Amino acid sequence: MSRLQSGNPNRTFLVIGTLVAAVLIALAVFAIQGKPASGAGLSATFDLTGQPFIGQDSAPVSVVVVEDFKCPVCKSFEETIAPELKTRYVDTGKAKVYSLVWPFLAQTRGLATDDSKLAAQAGRCVYDQGGNDAFASFKSILFRAQGDENTVWATRTRLKDLAGNLEGLDQGRFAECLDSDATAARVDADEAQVNKAGVNHTPTVFVNGKEVMSSGGQSTYAMADVSAAIDAASK
Repeated sequence: MSRLQSGNPNRTFLVIGTLVAAVLIALAVFAIQGKPASGAGLSATFDLTGQPFIGQDSAPVSVVVVEDFKCPVCKSFEETIAPELKTRYVDTGKAKVYSLVWPFLAQTRGLATDDSKLAAQAGRCVYDQGGNDAFASFKSILFRAQGDENTVWATRTRLKDLAGNLEGLDQGRFAECLDSDATAARVDADEAQVNKAGVNHTPTVFVNGKEVMSSGGQSTYAMADVSAAIDAASK
C-alpha cells in the first residue's frame, strides 16, 4: 500500500483544493491584466495641445479632468468641485484645468446612437469657433441639460438647440460642423489618449500627470482630494 493510500484523505483534498484555487487566481489575474482598478494611481502623459482649458496658460500646475457629457457623476463634479477649484486655484493663477472628453457611456449602455460622441463633437465644434470661453459655457449648458444616461438625449437636433444659447456663435457654421462630423477624428484621438492611459471611469482627475485618488469610492471626489494633489504638485 502506498503512502498516499495510507495517509489522511483530507490532506489529499486540501492539496487538490489548493491547486484549484491557485489556477483560479492565475486566471483572474490574467483576465484583469491591463485593466487598472479605480484609484489605481495612474500616471499619464497627455498631449494637451489644442485641448480646451480654463486658467492662465502660464499656471504651473495642470489639472486634467476626463469626463463624458452623459456622465451624471461628472455633472456632480462640475457643480460641486469645479467652482471651488476655479476660485481657489484657477483664478489665483496656481493651476489651469483641462477638459478631456472621453465619450464612452453610450457605447457601454448599448444605445442605438452614440450621443456621448455626438456631444463631444459638438463641444469641439464650439471650441473651434469660440475657444476656451465658449467651450466652458457650452459645457455648463450640456451638463445642466443632461438627460438620463441610459437614453439618447444628446441628438444632433438637441445639441443645435442648446448651442443656440451661446451668444456670438455662428449657428449655421456650428450645424455644418456637427452634421459633417468635422471634429470626429479629434474626438477619436482624445478617446485613444484616455484608453492608452488606462482610465476606466469618469470623472478621472489628473494633476501634473498623476491620478488623484478618490475618497468616497469610484470617481467620487472631495475638494480635499484635488486640493491636496495640487498643493503637493506646487511644492
